[in-house]
Amino acid sequence: MALPMLPGNSLNKNLGKDKFHKSQHFDYSNGVRMMVGSGKPGIGGELLLGQKSQPNYSVFPNGEGSDTPSWVAFDKQVLSFNAFFQEAVPQKREEKYRVRKCKIYFYLEDDTIQVVEPELKNSGIPQGTLIRRHRIPLPPPDDECFYTVHDFNINQQMVLYSRTFMVTDCDPFTRNFLRKMGVRLNPPTSTPLDPYSNLRQEMEKSMKPLRPYERLDTLKQFLDHDRNVLRFFCHWDDSENMFGDPRELTLHYFLADDTIEIREVIYPNSGRDATPKFLHRSKLPKHSPNPKRQPGDITDRTVLNVFGPMGQGGRYILDSLKTGAVHEQFYKDSDLTLGGMVNVWGRRVVICDCDNFTKEFYRSKYGIEDFSPVQYKAPLAPKPPRPVPPYNGFGSEEDSLCSCQGLLPKPPQKDFRKLMEKDRQGLESNVLRFMGKMVTENPIDRDRLFIISFYLSDDTICVYEPPQRNTGVLAGKFLERGRVKKPGQELFKSEMSQYFSAQDLYVGARISLNNQGFQLIDADEYAFNYMEQHAEEFPRANMGSIISKIRSIPEDKQNEIKQFLTLSDPGNTGLIPYEPFRGLLVGLECGLSEHEVMMLGRCFCERQQPEAEVGLMLAVAQDHLRKKHFESFSDMTRGVLHTLRTICKAFQLPLAEDLLRALLKKFDAGSEEMDYHAFLAGINWRENPAPPVLPDDFNVDWSREARDPEVKSINYSVLLEDVFGSVNTNSNQPNTLTNPTL
Repeated sequence: MALPMLPGNSLNKNLGKDKFHKSQHFDYSNGVRMMVGSGKPGIGGELLLGQKSQPNYSVFPNGEGSDTPSWVAFDKQVLSFNAFFQEAVPQKREEKYRVRKCKIYFYLEDDTIQVVEPELKNSGIPQGTLIRRHRIPLPPPDDECFYTVHDFNINQQMVLYSRTFMVTDCDPFTRNFLRKMGVRLNPPTSTPLDPYSNLRQEMEKSMKPLRPYERLDTLKQFLDHDRNVLRFFCHWDDSENMFGDPRELTLHYFLADDTIEIREVIYPNSGRDATPKFLHRSKLPKHSPNPKRQPGDITDRTVLNVFGPMGQGGRYILDSLKTGAVHEQFYKDSDLTLGGMVNVWGRRVVICDCDNFTKEFYRSKYGIEDFSPVQYKAPLAPKPPRPVPPYNGFGSEEDSLCSCQGLLPKPPQKDFRKLMEKDRQGLESNVLRFMGKMVTENPIDRDRLFIISFYLSDDTICVYEPPQRNTGVLAGKFLERGRVKKPGQELFKSEMSQYFSAQDLYVGARISLNNQGFQLIDADEYAFNYMEQHAEEFPRANMGSIISKIRSIPEDKQNEIKQFLTLSDPGNTGLIPYEPFRGLLVGLECGLSEHEVMMLGRCFCERQQPEAEVGLMLAVAQDHLRKKHFESFSDMTRGVLHTLRTICKAFQLPLAEDLLRALLKKFDAGSEEMDYHAFLAGINWRENPAPPVLPDDFNVDWSREARDPEVKSINYSVLLEDVFGSVNTNSNQPNTLTNPTL
């Protein structure tokens, strides 16, 4: 009985249901996360319209195989089958059907199929990929399913999109794979013959001549010697003719096809037109000039006994003896030798020289070793010297010289390579700084100090006067940076003036900068280190030459040096102060400059590292902690059972690494023990405040590793051993110690 569709008259379909979830669209397929929402049921697991329930079982038993996804396990593994299909041809008389062979590829990683037909020459039909790679559904009524590996076997038919394919055979990999899968393979079958293809093969076979033609194979020579060219430098004397003169030619022999090309060497302002080629690339006959031949006189073959109509239907035979052939000799690579003559269409060209590749080719192929060139022209006369006018005083000397070297003046070129190598690079300044004094009789100027800086990048000098209290002299820049000429040179001359170089500056040297004399009395640490590292450029910093000068002094002075050093050390410690050592070398007049004496002191000094002050270190540490508002001292005291350094890292103590390392070293009590009470009390700025520190104290190098110690005493025992051989006479090299600061 039909009831109206009113509330209360229809049954509730949800009665008795306890699942109302909505199926998610993402799941695992073959171990890979992917979207599979199209096959999922509706709300509560009910099938939608058109859906069929999928069986929850597999053809393989549980526990076999690996959990690797299929796209990893079967990567690059393809099953290959040989197949064919018949295609009806109703529009042709010659054939009724056509048998087309193809390959069926099944990709195991994603169950996709691809059908490819091999391309045949002049088939007239589109071939190649017949079915692109994708999953192919089964024929109706099972079109909701797709082909799998279990649907394949040989000697059976397959329907792919309403086209029937007959699978005939497969490759060995496919055969072994299917056998391991448990598939019983059918015996292979053969592909039927295509009548039209057989007819085409017979027609092509009948078109071939019964006797093969002669074949001139030049491909091997081309592949072996492509882009290999022999180059010869030749000479042609045309002075016998009117208005003729000697010519220089360049002959190119191409090994790929034995052709020759000749180009003429035309120099600037020679009065000749620059023609592109003297001889176009072609084979050059030996015996020329020959009479011009008409087209058809020279052929590759000779035809005999021609009868019948011309073209199709005619009869002829080829002359195998080549009785009517024209033989003409051409130049080969074996005919081209140095000193030989080449007949270039009546012109006698002499080969004079060749390049390196040509020499190596003849040396390896023909064993020729003599490649002496042929002199065909007189050597060029030396160019007369070009006098340079003297300097006129306008601009710099380099700028005036450039104006004399051409009609269009160019600015003088600087040494760009030296500028890039010796320019400032990070902390490497490449600037040598010396301390100097004025050489004058004025008592006021005699005590003035100057900093003389030499820039290695462009050999310029700058002089700066630092401020001094109660001198009455304004400090600042004394000499602008620039190149300074050496004194005693003529101003207006043709030669270039000489400028001060880095080798002219050393401790003890007297230099004149713009008629003002200076004496260099000291240098900074960078200057000393740079001279020692580049001792081959600075002879006064070369320890080998310095020791050679000391060894060359007379024997009486050597004994005097040994006696003085022995008397200056009554305690026999092997050390003497630096000042008596310097006074000894200066008083003996050994020919050593002040810089060389300082180099000896730096080499044979006794190293002493100054100790850092603990109070200053604690004051700097407290200042850092106060600025960072660090107050976790009580927690650090409770955690001292662990390593103190680890505790400082754990509490993120805001101190520099070198300052923390120096403090821990100072409070180290030895025997792997640490006085942590004193350390924590020292850095506690709340309970034990330290006096304030100056801004300059923050830039102290607490590690003391980069700073070199000062020279206070000289190890004269090592000096005597290295110089005079008092201990080991076979030692000729100085002792290499760390270079300290003077």
